[in-house]
Amino acid sequence: VNISALFLTGFLSGAIFAPFLGSLVDKFGRKRSCIIYCVLEIIINWLEHYSHFGTLLLGRVLGGISTNLLFSAFESWMTTEHRRKGFPEEWLARTYSDCSIANGSTAVLAGVVAQVLEDLLGHIGPFQGAIALTFLAMILVLRWDENYGEESEGSHAESSLYRQFVDGWKLVASDSKIFRIGLIQALSEGGTYTFVFMWVPTLLGMDPPGGVPTGAVFSSLMMAITIGGVCFQPVEQFFGTRITSKAKAPEISAVFAYIMASMSMAVPALCLCCAPAGVCFEKVLASFLLIEFCVGLSSPIAGMLRSKYVPDAYQGAIMNIFRLPLNAVVVSGTYATDVFEPYQVFGVVSGLFFTAAVIQMTLAIGKTKEVKKD
Repeated sequence: VNISALFLTGFLSGAIFAPFLGSLVDKFGRKRSCIIYCVLEIIINWLEHYSHFGTLLLGRVLGGISTNLLFSAFESWMTTEHRRKGFPEEWLARTYSDCSIANGSTAVLAGVVAQVLEDLLGHIGPFQGAIALTFLAMILVLRWDENYGEESEGSHAESSLYRQFVDGWKLVASDSKIFRIGLIQALSEGGTYTFVFMWVPTLLGMDPPGGVPTGAVFSSLMMAITIGGVCFQPVEQFFGTRITSKAKAPEISAVFAYIMASMSMAVPALCLCCAPAGVCFEKVLASFLLIEFCVGLSSPIAGMLRSKYVPDAYQGAIMNIFRLPLNAVVVSGTYATDVFEPYQVFGVVSGLFFTAAVIQMTLAIGKTKEVKKD
C-alpha cells in the first residue's frame, strides 16, 4: 500500500471540497454538519477493515471531507452558541485553551488505548475502537441545539446556498484582515502537517543507539501540545499587561508562537545539513518537542482570532475557504519530501512559520477590529 498516495489523497480531497462545504455548513446547520462528520468517520473506520487499495482510497476521499467538517462545523457551532447564550467574550479564551489541553492529553490516552485494542483484536482493533467512540460522540451531538449563525432567527431559511457561497468568498476578498487570518492558518497548519509527515522517518533515519521508541516520542509530543495549551492564558496575560494592550494580546502572542515554531524547525534544517546525525539527535528531538509546544500554544490563539475577525454568519463558509490554501500547502510540502533532502524541507517549513509570523505582525500593528457577532 502506498502510504504517501493515501496521505495526499486525503488532503487533495479536502482542497477540492473545501470551497463548497462551508456554505453547506452555514446553510443546513452546524449541528447537522457535526452529525454528518460522525457518520463519515464511522464509515471511514469501517473501510479500514479492508485491504483493497481502492477501498482505502475511497476512505481517504471521505476523510478529506470529514476533516474539513471537523475543523469548521464544531468550532463555528461553539462560537455562535457561546454568543447566543450571552456568555462573556473572555470565556472563549478559556474554552480554546481547554480544547488544546484536552486534545494533547486525549491523544496520549488514545495511544495507550489503541495499543491495548491492537493487542486484543489485532491491527484492526484501534479502528473498531474509533467506531465506538465516534458513535458515542454522535449521541452527545444529538443533544445540542441547532444554529446557523444568521443575523436573525429563521433568516437561514430565506438565504440560498448560492448566496452563502458567494457572500463568504466576497467577504474574504473584501476584508484584508479575514484574508490574512486565512493565509496565516494555511501557512502555519500547512507547516505543521508537513512536520507530522516527516518526524518519524527523520528520527529513524538518524539511527540513534538503541533505536527510536516512536510510541514514547509520540506521547512526549502530545504532552508538549498539552503544556502549550496550559501556557496559553499566562502567555496572553503577560503580553496583555507587560508588552501591549489586552485587545492586542492574542495577535502578539501568535507572533511569538510562530517565531518560536520557525526557530524550532531551523534546528533540524541546520543539523541535518551541517552536522553528523549522531551528534544532533537530542537537538532535533528537542526541536520537535518545541514545535508541538508551539502548536498547543497557537491553536487557542488562532481560534480566538477567528472568533474576533470572522462574522458568525459565515464562520463555516470562511473557515472552509481557509482550508483550500492549507491543503494546497500540505500537498506541496508532502510532495517536497519525495523531491528534496529532509534538511531542505525543514528549512521550507521554518520559512512558512516565519512568513506566518510576519503576516501576523501586520495584524498586531493595525487597528483593533470589533468582533462581528452577526
